[in-house]
Amino acid sequence: MRNIFILFLFTLTFLQASVVEKLPWPQGESFLHFLDRHGLPQSIYWNLDKEDKELCEEIRAGVSYYMMTDDNGSVIEQVLIPINEELQIHLVREGEGYRFEMIPVAYQEITDIFSLAVEHSPYQDIIAATNNRLLAHAFVDAFKNSFDFTRLRKGDRLAVVYKEKLRLGRPFGLPKIEAAMIEKRKKPHYLFRFKERYYDEKGREVEGFLFRKPVNHVRITSRFTLRRWHPVLHRYRAHLGVDFGGRTGTPIYAAADGRIIFAGRLGGYGNVIKIRHRDGFMTLYAHMHKFRRGMRRGKYVKKGQVIGYIGSTGMSTGPHLHFGLYKNGRPINPLGVIKVTKKTIWGKTRKEFLRYAADMKQKLQNAVKTQACPVRLDDLSRSKYCIDEVAESDGERNESVGE
Repeated sequence: MRNIFILFLFTLTFLQASVVEKLPWPQGESFLHFLDRHGLPQSIYWNLDKEDKELCEEIRAGVSYYMMTDDNGSVIEQVLIPINEELQIHLVREGEGYRFEMIPVAYQEITDIFSLAVEHSPYQDIIAATNNRLLAHAFVDAFKNSFDFTRLRKGDRLAVVYKEKLRLGRPFGLPKIEAAMIEKRKKPHYLFRFKERYYDEKGREVEGFLFRKPVNHVRITSRFTLRRWHPVLHRYRAHLGVDFGGRTGTPIYAAADGRIIFAGRLGGYGNVIKIRHRDGFMTLYAHMHKFRRGMRRGKYVKKGQVIGYIGSTGMSTGPHLHFGLYKNGRPINPLGVIKVTKKTIWGKTRKEFLRYAADMKQKLQNAVKTQACPVRLDDLSRSKYCIDEVAESDGERNESVGE
C-alpha cells in the first residue's frame, strides 16, 4: 500500500499543479549545485545528517528525476530524485521552506521466462528479440567465466529466467538472471543464481572474482543496504557500500587493476579515490586520511597496490574506509563480489540448492520445449503501473503523473 501511495504522491498532493518535468540529472551536478541552480535554500543540504549528506553524493548522472512547479512554472512544489533502485529524495514545499525526506521508489518486479534459437550470438539475439541491451549484458556476464561463446552453432538454443523492475511501465535498474541455459553442440549448460552467486548444476561456483579486499585485518562496521527502515528514527536509510573500521594511517589497497578517474574532495565523503575497472565496474574509497604519493586522475594502478590510508575526512564520526562498488554506475554489494577462491556448496545448503536448481531447470526445459517468446522492452502492457508521463497543459493531466 505504501508503494501505491508514493506512486500517486504528486497527484494527490497538488491537484492544481500544471507543470511536471522529467529531466536527466546532469553530468557532474552535485545536490548542492542543484539547489543553488534552482534558487532553493542550501540549508536543505547543510541541515542533513552525515548519512543523508553521503547519499546525496550518490545521485547518478543521467538518471531521470521529476520536478513539479506551480501554474506559472516559477515555484518548485516537489522534486523526486532517485538515489538507487530502492530509495529516492523527496523535496516538498511547506510554507516558505522545503522538507527533505527519503522515500521508497515505487516499482513492480516481474519475472519472465523465454527461449531463443542462436542466429548470430546470444548478445545480439537477445537484443534483437527483446530490445533490452541490459538483459543481454546480464546474460553474457553470468556465463562469461564458465562458457566459451565462440563455439556456438546456428540453431543452438538458450533459455533464461530473469527478474526485472518496472517503474511507470519501463525497466528500472539492472535485470537479474535467476537461471539460464545455453547449448553447445546440442549439449545444455546451466547456471543458477543462488544466494546472490552463480553456480552450475553440481553446486560449484562459476564466477570469476575480479576484486580483493581493500584493507587487511580490519572489522566491518557497517554493511551495504539499498533500503532499510530505521526502527528508532522512523525513516528510511541506505548505505551504498561497506565500512571497514581501522586506525588512521592503515593502508588501503586497490581492489583490482584499473585507472583512477577521480582523486580529491567529494562532499560528505571527504578525500576520495575512484577507480574504473573492466566490465563496467568502478570502486570508490572514501574518508581517506591522505592519498599515497602519485595517486592522481589518469594513473593506472594494479590490484593490491597501496593507494592511500584510512582516515576520517568528510562527514565521518571516526577513522574508517567507506568502500563502494558500482556496476554500470549502479551501486552493488561489495561483499557479494570480493572473493579469493571459488567454493562448492555443501551440507544442508546444498540440499536447498539442488531443490531450487531442479525447479529452475524444469522451467528452462519447458521454455525450450514450448519455444517461449520473450517480452520486448517496449511492451508496456506487462506493468500495472504503466502511466503516461507526458504532462498536459490543463488540469486533466494530473492523473498521469506518479513515481
